Amino acid sequence: MGTDLFDLSGKTALITGASRGIGKAIAELLAEQGAHVIISSRKVEGCAAVAGEIEARGGSAEAMACHIGDLQQIQDAIAQIREKHGKLDILVNNAAINPYFGHILDTPPDAFQKTIDVNMRGYFYMSVEAGKLMRETGGGAIVNTASINALKPPPMQAIYSITKAAVVNMTRAFAKECARFNIRCNALLPGLTKTEFAGALFEDEKFYTHAIAQIPMRRHAEPGEMAGAVLYLVSDAASFTTGEILVVDGGMTV
Repeated sequence: MGTDLFDLSGKTALITGASRGIGKAIAELLAEQGAHVIISSRKVEGCAAVAGEIEARGGSAEAMACHIGDLQQIQDAIAQIREKHGKLDILVNNAAINPYFGHILDTPPDAFQKTIDVNMRGYFYMSVEAGKLMRETGGGAIVNTASINALKPPPMQAIYSITKAAVVNMTRAFAKECARFNIRCNALLPGLTKTEFAGALFEDEKFYTHAIAQIPMRRHAEPGEMAGAVLYLVSDAASFTTGEILVVDGGMTV
């Protein structure tokens, strides 16, 4: 006998930072499971390309430009979803930035602020605005993409790691306060994953060799290996799962 626990037919899902990498892989898998996926990032062109690929494979998708570092754009995006779809069942906060790689004492103020604006403020207000719509329509599921940096900050990535640690506690706060509205909130903590976003880490041979040596599986992840974890968290298979932090890192933090 089969199971429909992972069937997302009739669901509307918004995935930020979905024009590439982990976000793209998540959007593709959710669409394969029947969801209508809204592909979002700062530039609509990349989103439209991904949406086109999904539709060419028989999925349902649309593109939406939204810079989550801008509160007005967040509010406009959710208003557009409300008007067009009347609901939002799934939000995946995946967009993030890491503009500074260097010693914590030399962190530029502008890099600090940009990282806070997107990785913390953006996730918070996107969850607030989406959560209000979910509350009106009977509930939903939110997944925040954090990082194993939230648990153990590596050298030269201080402010990024700090924001990802904040995302973990933000996830738990939303989970606790929104459970009574049938809104679940969980976090994904990816390990070393080969994406354009993490390109600098792969180009640094010394860092990469050291990182792989810390991973019991002795390899990095591909973006698609993160998508399955998100599918679980947004599906009925996780109907009693909220406030959880799902680490997918090949055993690196064991």
